[in-house]
Amino acid sequence: MLITSLNNSHIKDLIKLKDKKYRDKNKKFLIEGEHLVLEAYKKGLIEELILDEDALFPLDVKTIYVTKQIIRKISSLDTPCNILALVRQPNEEKMGDKILMVDGIQDPGNLGTIIRSATAFDIDTVILSSDCVDLYNPKTIRSTQGMLFHINILRRDLGSCILKLKEEGYKIVGTKVTHGIDVKDAKIFNHFALIVGSEGSGVKENLLDLCDENLYIKMNDACESLNVAVASSILMYELYHK
Repeated sequence: MLITSLNNSHIKDLIKLKDKKYRDKNKKFLIEGEHLVLEAYKKGLIEELILDEDALFPLDVKTIYVTKQIIRKISSLDTPCNILALVRQPNEEKMGDKILMVDGIQDPGNLGTIIRSATAFDIDTVILSSDCVDLYNPKTIRSTQGMLFHINILRRDLGSCILKLKEEGYKIVGTKVTHGIDVKDAKIFNHFALIVGSEGSGVKENLLDLCDENLYIKMNDACESLNVAVASSILMYELYHK
């Protein structure tokens, strides 16, 4: 089926998914490009494949074809892809033993990179604070390189969540540039929640007060800090190899 009109009701609904409120309400979002579409397809999350009228990309899912004008209207890219998909938000799963808490990250690229690294280093669950950037922001999605489909991601009040995890025997590990333990000297944790903080101010003090210990990355004194996505990746790598 080829849809040619921007006034088509279904096309209007797809365009609305650029708005976070509409994504949250419908528990759906759009992805663009062959790689992301294939990652979502592996998890059975695609509701509809949306192809440029000249595109060839056979998948065993409902498929519609649209004009290039419609692709440009639906896309969030300056140079749109000719392959998009309407995708369901993944269901929440059990938290598991290795948890990463993300406190107040505002840059979608940073959040996406953190999720990608969390998947690489066997984190079971990523928990986003209520003030984190939207997981389904198109820039976040692209930065994950499709790894958001392969890891459990929740959004919670971190303070309440930490208290609950402590009751269940998890070790709560903060990140702090000063008065912490070099991550290379950290003990092996069987059940842990690692907290990383926002680009500007790090982990909030009220959350650090709840931590069992804090970690830091030893580095050249001339460098005061690392990008949060880089620092998070190093910390997860070190804990992965404990």
